[in-house]
Amino acid sequence: QVQLVESGGGLVQAGGSLRLSCVASGGTFSTYGMGWFRQAPGKEREFVAGITWSGGTTYYADSVKGRFTTSRDNAENTVYLQMNSLKLEDTAVYYCARSSRTTRFDTPRRASEYDYWGQGTQVTVSS
Repeated sequence: QVQLVESGGGLVQAGGSLRLSCVASGGTFSTYGMGWFRQAPGKEREFVAGITWSGGTTYYADSVKGRFTTSRDNAENTVYLQMNSLKLEDTAVYYCARSSRTTRFDTPRRASEYDYWGQGTQVTVSS
């Protein structure tokens, strides 16, 4: 059974930075694309970032482009989300997810691309 565990969330002032980690266990990691999503109170879950299995291609929502960076370490079964210049509107629960298909990553911005999800980590940005 695949498990994804996020960490690194917390309370940060606007303009600050946080680095989220997502550790995968129980299955193959290095041949699957990974994604980051977030959900703010009262809002739908939205795509934040995605990364192919090799790490060679990344995808970002327009709202975070230039501020967030995703990367991965396949030797450590870990994907990261570096968040800089945080804004109040970045406040949300952040989830990592694993693509449902090995060596394919056709729709990284869609939640339907993924079949395993972490439990989420809270990020709160204060003024």
